[in-house]
Order: sequence, then structure tokens, then C-alpha cells
Amino acid sequence: KQLKHSYFRCIDTGNVEELATIFHQDVAVHFVGGTYEWKLKGRDEYLSSIKYSFHRESIGHHNGHMPEIQMLSDSEATGIWYLADNMWTLNHSAFTTGTAIYWDRYVKEDGRWSVIETNYERLYEINEKLEKAPKVSSHYLSVHGADPK
Repeated sequence: KQLKHSYFRCIDTGNVEELATIFHQDVAVHFVGGTYEWKLKGRDEYLSSIKYSFHRESIGHHNGHMPEIQMLSDSEATGIWYLADNMWTLNHSAFTTGTAIYWDRYVKEDGRWSVIETNYERLYEINEKLEKAPKVSSHYLSVHGADPK
């Protein structure tokens, strides 16, 4: 549970260095949304993608709920998580909200758990074009995030 909670915190804060400790080097990623599909292989490819999704012109709010963790052995586990999220991409005047179900697989190597496979599919996704920028009084990624592509 701690691993996945760290993941949500790290993506919303753009903490790519800590994200690197969460994912196995051979992680497989497959995310299906209403307007996108991501299929990535390997930690480096995934982290590069995250870095340019959670940048100075974005505000993310991702929460994972109701974990269903199943221990398969001392070194393997699976997890199902319910995601609720909001995402503002200010440089594109876009807002996305919705929910999804994550299906993850975890492995323990050298005494440390990591995510080796993560998949989600949206239950619903609402995308809106912002007529004007929201009045944001605090924006962590504007200070700590990477520059957008």
C-alpha cells in the first residue's frame, strides 16, 4: 500500500527521482483513457513520459482508494486500486477528471518491493476546454516541476 500511495504523491509533485525507486527497471505500463492509450516498456521510458506530463504548467490531484492487495508469495503480489483524479493542463487550457481501476503487479528483489506492471482503464473521463485559467493561489509544480515540452 505504501508503494502505491508514494506513487500518487510523487506524480502530483513531479518527484521523478523518488518515482525511479518505485518502479522495476523492466516495468510494463498500459493506461487506457477516453482520449489516450499509453503503452510503455521500461522505467526510463515511463519516467520520461511522467516528467513531461506533470510539469510547471500542470496541476494534478490523484488519489488511490480501496486497495485489494493479494500476496502471491514472499516476493510477488498484485493490487487493484480505485483511482479518482483531476488534472489541469494550464498551457493547453484543459481540465480532465474521472476514475479508473488500476491493476498492478509487484515484485520484491534485494529486500525491496517495486512495481513491475501497472495497468489502468478509465471507468469514466470528462475532458473540458477551460475558457479562462483558474485562479490558483498555490501551485507546487509551478515551482518544482519540469518545463513543459
